[in-house]
Order: sequence, then structure tokens, then C-alpha cells
Amino acid sequence: MPGALAPSVKERLTLVEADAALPSDFAADVRAGLTARTKRLSCRYFYDAEGSALFEQICALPEYYLTRAELSILRAHADEIIAGIGDDAALVELGSGSATKTRTLIEAALRAHGGVRYVPIDISRSMLEASSRALLADYAGVEITAIAAEYRAGLRWLRRRPEPKLVLWLGSNVGNFGRGEAARFLRGVRATMSAGDALVMGVDLQKSRAELEAAYDDAAGVTARFNLNLLERINRDLGGHFDLDAFRHRARWNERVGRVEIEIVSRRAQSVRIDALALTVAFAEGEAIYTESSYKYSPAQIDELARAAGMFVQRRWLDDQERFSVNLLAPLSD
Repeated sequence: MPGALAPSVKERLTLVEADAALPSDFAADVRAGLTARTKRLSCRYFYDAEGSALFEQICALPEYYLTRAELSILRAHADEIIAGIGDDAALVELGSGSATKTRTLIEAALRAHGGVRYVPIDISRSMLEASSRALLADYAGVEITAIAAEYRAGLRWLRRRPEPKLVLWLGSNVGNFGRGEAARFLRGVRATMSAGDALVMGVDLQKSRAELEAAYDDAAGVTARFNLNLLERINRDLGGHFDLDAFRHRARWNERVGRVEIEIVSRRAQSVRIDALALTVAFAEGEAIYTESSYKYSPAQIDELARAAGMFVQRRWLDDQERFSVNLLAPLSD
């Protein structure tokens, strides 16, 4: 109506806490992981405020080609991707982070439909809220329902609210899952989808050892700080007494299984107290804490993964150097 005011940023943002159990899981998972025969910490805990900020720095590193390659594909093909969805479809993003790359698709949706509802799902509430407010300030035609949750809790929330959607899973985050685990997770994504919905999935491709190991162990040491921040998070949140100088970062390409393996390695024999857990953890010199896998795929393996999840690859785009792929997956008929 004439003279009506545009909705404010606050009016266009809904923040949902869908994973209230997350804080207590950290202590339990740290105890379980550091008392296991092979020590491990889950990569889901990388993304506190400090970790999220460090990951944004990683994305700008010269060695970390993934972000630039994926962004180049999205910029070249955003209109094609958006053309396949209706004007009532929401953009739902798993692990949204700063949503920097997502802006390309939001802009394409605004060109095509004039407005869009964006549903970011992220484990870091601070990053989620900051990125949502930045998007709303920049794009008047966007409404956001932001879901503070890890992936599975976010999917449970989506299943309770069926609506037309284009699901985004960017950054090759599928690589953090084992191959069987990735298929199971994608079946969960498929369960939220109806006919006409689609999934846009960024997947890193297999390449040389030198290029892969440099991407996860940069010369400036930012990835090392990101990995070691897990120990600092234990110090901050659980009263840990880790001396970060007594540990080092390691990233190795395991060609046999097709993954980069990321660990924190003890530089010497030592014991570390964690006050909140009433736990002392012994480390031998050279003993590792496994923190992350990053699986890499061939195009044929991506096709196989999609079929195992009840979907098929409708379109695939590669960057100019064929290092990275963006795949448009659609549900197979029931």
C-alpha cells in the first residue's frame, strides 16, 4: 500500500534453536574420544566462534582452492540452478557458515522470483546470526528462518515442515563423512524432499597428493591453528590444561581409501588434566588424536553415492581446472 514501510531486518529474521542438547554432548564426546584406544575428537566441534573465524581465513588461503573453484562454478551457473525451482521454493542450506558463496544463488533467486526465503542450518549460532543479519541488510527481498543445529537435528526440523525446497550442501562437506555414512546421511536429506525438490552438492574431486596435502596444511599455519583450536576449546569450555605448543597439526593423503586424514599429534610423552571431566589423559610421544577425514570423489563415485541415497545426478558442473564439482541431485521416483 502507498506509504507502507518495508519490513525491518528484525521482522524478516526468525532464529530457531533446534538442537538444545548440543552443549552437553561436547563433554561426553570429549571423554569418549580421548579415552578410546585410538583417540579422536569430532570435527563437528571445530565451529565455535573462534573456529568459525579461522575457517573463514582458511577459505581465503592460496592453497585452499576449494572455495574459489566452487564459487566460480556457482557464479557461472547460478541462473541455471535456480531456474529449476518454483517461486515458492525455499533455499535450505546445510552448514551455512558465512553464506558467502550462497549469495550467488540468493541473487539468482531474486532475479528470477523477486524474493526468496532462506533457511540456513549451522552449528555455530554466532556465525548463523551474524551471516543472517548481513544478508538481510544487503537484500530487501530475503526472509530468513535460521536454524541453530547440527545437521541431523536440522533435518529432523525440516521433516516436520514440508515445503518446496532447494537444499544446498556446499564446500564438499560430504567429504567429512565416510562413504557409507555419506550415503546414509543423504538418505536422510532425501527423506525431507518431495517431487520437484533438488539438492545442490559441492564435491571435491580426487587429485595429486601435493595439491591435496597443501590444501589442508597451508604454509601460513592457519589450518594448524584451526585444528588445534579443538584443544583450546577444551581448555576454555571444560577446564582443560592442554599446552598447544606440545602438539602439532598433521594432514596426510591416504590414496588407498581416497581421503585426507587430519590429526593432532603429541610432540612428547605427557599427561593432560581436564577439570570438568575429572579426567587425566596420557599421551605417548607421536600419539595422534584423529580429528577429521576429507574424502575425495571421482565423478563415477558421486553417481554411485547419489543412487545409494535414492537420488540421481541431474546436472554436473566443473571449474575450469576440473578440480571441483557442483552436482544437482533430484529424487528418484518412489
